[in-house]
Amino acid sequence: MVDILINWWLEVVAAAAAIGLEWHDLLVSLGIVAGAVVFAVLFSRILFRLMLKVTSVFPGELDDHLVSNAKGPVTTYIILLGVYLAIKIPLELPHTIDTVVDRVFSVGAIAVGAYMINVMGTSGLTWLQEYLASTPAANTSSWALPLARRSLLLVVAVMAIMVSLDVLGINITPLIAGLGIGGLAVALAIQPTLSNLFAGTYVITEGVVNPGDYIEMDGGVSGYVVDVNWRSTRLRTWGNNLVIIPNSRFADSVITNYSKPDEHVNVYLTCGVAYESDLGRVEQVGQEVMERVLAQHPGAVLDYGAYFGYENFGESNVDFWLFVQAKDRLASFEVRSELIKQLHARLTEEGITINYPVRTLHFPDGWNSQDGTPLPPPPATVRRPAISHSRTVTAEDTPDGGGDGPDV
Repeated sequence: MVDILINWWLEVVAAAAAIGLEWHDLLVSLGIVAGAVVFAVLFSRILFRLMLKVTSVFPGELDDHLVSNAKGPVTTYIILLGVYLAIKIPLELPHTIDTVVDRVFSVGAIAVGAYMINVMGTSGLTWLQEYLASTPAANTSSWALPLARRSLLLVVAVMAIMVSLDVLGINITPLIAGLGIGGLAVALAIQPTLSNLFAGTYVITEGVVNPGDYIEMDGGVSGYVVDVNWRSTRLRTWGNNLVIIPNSRFADSVITNYSKPDEHVNVYLTCGVAYESDLGRVEQVGQEVMERVLAQHPGAVLDYGAYFGYENFGESNVDFWLFVQAKDRLASFEVRSELIKQLHARLTEEGITINYPVRTLHFPDGWNSQDGTPLPPPPATVRRPAISHSRTVTAEDTPDGGGDGPDV
């Protein structure tokens, strides 16, 4: 191993002598590089830990994330700077080579800076994602922040390449003009996509809907939210069908979220009894039915209570309502069904009548009350002509005694 190092050193000294460098200059360069490496190790092992202890004093975790992720880029920059100083300080290079070295290390410094910006930005976005995941308004969909991280990487890479080309002496003005025109054309072409993207970002950051919520839009579309991604929001309807809604339309619609602010759903049931009913007894029956349903049905919220009230004088009944609360939307249908069954059974048992709607129909003369068709006209009455009979009365026809007419 020692022989290999000695041979390598002799070859380096010979190459340096060929370009006019002394061996002690090489030793100084190696010393600078070694010092940079030692400083980088000390930074990562000692100074970095001290910085973490300082940031832990302040509230919040964002500074901890930023400092933790800055370790790699800073260490890389220290070593790069040490190599650059090791070449520039002790060595006297020709102007042409010196210019090349400056440009190469400038490009390296730009790359390290871009790397640091990307790492710090990614760290901040990761912290934001973790923070949003712990808030009540968080949306479990995780497409927006990963997309932002990829977009940040793309922007930083493009900027680093353009600055590097400018440092290398390449004119980037036509490139910037071309990118501007091309970007405008692309933006116009994907305008609907961008509209859906920004609308989806709004939906997620606002936390108005989360997967699992039951919502209803002003257009009549309703269902359970399955997913919110960068382009659309997906709903599963009662018929177990998937409805895909563009985020731009979703963000502009009036939405009723039946799962917010909590999953409890109020159950409002109306009914009516005949005017002859004992309204006090009806109220007592209604309260007993609600209390029984609240005590027995697992989907009812017992702590919310049960409320009864008369509403108005209807056309056929005195109308009243029952008011309870269910644990969620599905349970509300079960609780309503149980209320109807038990209320009907108790009213029947008590002999309390729920009247059917009654209508009295009046038909004008000449119309059939069975099917509402006109009656046929009555047959015409034909009067028979009077017939007169005359005959000659003879003596044989006249009773004895004569006279003007028959005897009475």
